[in-house]
Amino acid sequence: MEVVNQQAKMQINNTTTTNNKVCDSNSDPDRPLRVYADGIYDLFHFGHARSLEQAKKSFPNAYLLVGCCNDEVTHKYKGKTVMNESERYESLRHCKWVDEVIPDAPWVINQEFLDKHNIDYVAHDSLPYADASGAGKDVYEFVKAVGKFKETKRTDGISTSDIIMRIVKDYNQYVMRNLDRGYTRKELGVSYVKEKRLRVNMRLKKLQEKVKEQQEKVFLVFGKNLLLIFNSIISVLIDLSLQ
Repeated sequence: MEVVNQQAKMQINNTTTTNNKVCDSNSDPDRPLRVYADGIYDLFHFGHARSLEQAKKSFPNAYLLVGCCNDEVTHKYKGKTVMNESERYESLRHCKWVDEVIPDAPWVINQEFLDKHNIDYVAHDSLPYADASGAGKDVYEFVKAVGKFKETKRTDGISTSDIIMRIVKDYNQYVMRNLDRGYTRKELGVSYVKEKRLRVNMRLKKLQEKVKEQQEKVFLVFGKNLLLIFNSIISVLIDLSLQ
């Protein structure tokens, strides 16, 4: 860790000349400030778009560069993605706030990367982002230390993890949805027995929904007593259909 800290201090000291150059170049009022934002951007959603909008609007005249890590780096430090790197890059290119996409972005930003792309500021939310690579406690530790960090706000209630959780929660419904749309059970990784069980359960669910509709109609027209008789008959029919 001492070696890491020494390296960070050396990078900070080496930025003095670079920062002076940036200040000189910023004296031109027509020069756009080059703002950099990075991430994985899996299942690109409006939370991603809002953060990029904030980065783009962080200065009156900003040129937004967006870095996206490739599959190898992402799977190593964060885990499996739904979309591959090419799909994630292409999603970013279609976001109106993005001026330029930088593929194969580094997991941790250093002075060499800032200089290479002439980056003035790095935009991200202020919460420390754990550095799984082991280079430090926060992947944005360096840019914060040299005064090149621009804070953005996260959008509550939406994230890639949230979207995946919704799919996992209603897994059976999404499997049936895709089976009905023509996907095979093999494409979905579903066994023969699982497919048959799902189809039976879905038919039963649809039958129960129809029964509920009829129950409401019977109650409105004939009242409670006849509804009890109707429910008894339906229970018998459902039992017979499952045999």
